[in-house]
Amino acid sequence: MAWEGIEGHDDVVASFRDCLQRGRLGSTFLFVGPEGIGKRMLAIKLAEALLCERHEEDQLTPCGQCPACQQVHARTHPDLLVIGKLPDRNFLLIEQFIGNDNQRMREGLCPWIAMKPARGRRKIAIVDDADYFNADSANCLLKTLEEPPPGSVLILIGTSVQRQLPTIRSRSQIVRFRPLSQDVVGKIITAQGWIENQKQLPRVVSLSGGSVSAALEWCDEELGEFRRKLGAALAKPAWNSVLLARFVTEFVESAGSDTPARRKRLRLVMRMVVDFYRSLLRGLSGAPSLAYHDDEDLVDVLCQAWTGDEEHAARCIESTLEGLRFVDANANVATIIDGWIDQLANCQPA
Repeated sequence: MAWEGIEGHDDVVASFRDCLQRGRLGSTFLFVGPEGIGKRMLAIKLAEALLCERHEEDQLTPCGQCPACQQVHARTHPDLLVIGKLPDRNFLLIEQFIGNDNQRMREGLCPWIAMKPARGRRKIAIVDDADYFNADSANCLLKTLEEPPPGSVLILIGTSVQRQLPTIRSRSQIVRFRPLSQDVVGKIITAQGWIENQKQLPRVVSLSGGSVSAALEWCDEELGEFRRKLGAALAKPAWNSVLLARFVTEFVESAGSDTPARRKRLRLVMRMVVDFYRSLLRGLSGAPSLAYHDDEDLVDVLCQAWTGDEEHAARCIESTLEGLRFVDANANVATIIDGWIDQLANCQPA
């Protein structure tokens, strides 16, 4: 059953409805879960339900027709503020919370949410990209978290608890979102007409990891072809680290000259490698593979040729996860690729 057209998170909605009916709604929530599963969409719909002028908020059923609902939908409601990391910045900025040097505490989220509602019952702020707080921007929010204004609701949206700073994590009610089921992912991308070749649907949803945005990426035939070539290269008993690094670099650079786009593509490549070695681990233990199930022959070949043990495969995963941390730390992309592939080669069995 979908709540207001949002699939897969009825348990989260039920929890909010219960809190509202008991008059115990909190002030600060940290939504965590994989990207592309509907966290932001649910946060916006929740704001619509809380600000709806026709229905009581404890019903959690926005009418969708009143001026307030229409304004939330258009992001013009005076009691709703949505902010996120700017495309050309690595972190959320201080100015987004307390204004610039000339407008300190006269602009930004903190002074805004401290004011009385303009027309609604509450002031609601949604911070996308909560993974990108740094110490300065988090400290700006500290007083608001410790002394939330009456009737205010602050929703922070991130991917994991581990990526949040302690000052944020300890002062928020954590709401965990599960990945969507494969059936739900398939239903959504089919209903939206995002996949032209229905024969690709089983592969796309199986690779999505429960994320609609990831499923959309896998609809790209170029990406699928790269994944197959990457799997074939990794399945060889011995491979040339220089050639593999060049292959990965060319694919990452084909995303364009924009650095954020290249980082996003490198993250995707690294996830492919993690999935490959996880499939290898399962193959070595006799269990069916996961992300590379449609290329089981590759995993079978590697399992037969693999001269190491499960620990070697686990090291390959660990080195790739370490590389991902460097990507998130905004290190140079070319340097990351060279260092990561070299480290991956060192993890291979002799």
